[in-house]
Amino acid sequence: MSGFKKFLLRGNIVELAVAVVIGAAFGGLVQAVVADFITPLVKAITGGAEESFGELKFTINDSEFAYGHFLNTLLSFLIIAGVVYWLVVTPMTRLVAMFEKDKVATEKKCPECLSDVPIEARRCAFCTSDLTPAAAERPPA
Repeated sequence: MSGFKKFLLRGNIVELAVAVVIGAAFGGLVQAVVADFITPLVKAITGGAEESFGELKFTINDSEFAYGHFLNTLLSFLIIAGVVYWLVVTPMTRLVAMFEKDKVATEKKCPECLSDVPIEARRCAFCTSDLTPAAAERPPA
């Protein structure tokens, strides 16, 4: 039982649970914005039918196709994906690029097999080709 307790109290599990709850609440908020503001605006612009935009549907052979509900869900998805991209992915990409810019290269490519080898290596560990720099590349003695 103590192993299970440790598993539940680890930081990652608690953070993940909080993220899921916040994500669900955010999803509900976006759905409300789409249903209450965006779809009525689209309906007003396009001169929609008497019924609610989310209830728009057509019938073929007694089968109803609720395309209004699909459009509401699609708009919700696009808004959530946009927010995640611009508020999470883009800043993280910039942050990672900032840290990698200051990173000093410790490896080079072998010209024969294109494997990564340490910069100081004189022979490739993979194909055993000679990696000594050419005379022009060698530092002065």
